[in-house]
Amino acid sequence: MISHTILDFKSALPNRGRLLGFDLGEKTLGIALSDLDRMIATPLETLIKDKFSKLLEEIQTIIQKHNIKGIVIGLPMNMNGSEGPRCESVRQFAKNIEPSIDLPLLFWDERLSTMAVSRIMIEADLTRKRQKQVVDKMAASYILQGALDALKY
Repeated sequence: MISHTILDFKSALPNRGRLLGFDLGEKTLGIALSDLDRMIATPLETLIKDKFSKLLEEIQTIIQKHNIKGIVIGLPMNMNGSEGPRCESVRQFAKNIEPSIDLPLLFWDERLSTMAVSRIMIEADLTRKRQKQVVDKMAASYILQGALDALKY
């Protein structure tokens, strides 16, 4: 079920349980994981978007392994708040996975998430090679943390 507001999403969730955060890139899917109390988002892994069936299988394995209760998907809005082709792609991805996962889904505005994460990695003095390896799962963590913070209220 795709929730249209944070309140809808919150009401569809049990009181406790882990959430996943997704940052959908052109070639990869960054994934983050919350703790059981939904206080802290942690980068988990980056999956390669090869075949959809393989990606879906990997997502389902993560969901089962961590007993996931809901998914927050970063929505790459334009700076003026409008939706472009990248948003369309993310919405289509959600529609495609929805029948197979049976969990509440929430789109979360991810404007500037990759930029913010890149700045943090530069300040942490990570090499460009290392930044490239972790940017998607770090962005997923940033997206998920924003939703977790909003869920507290």
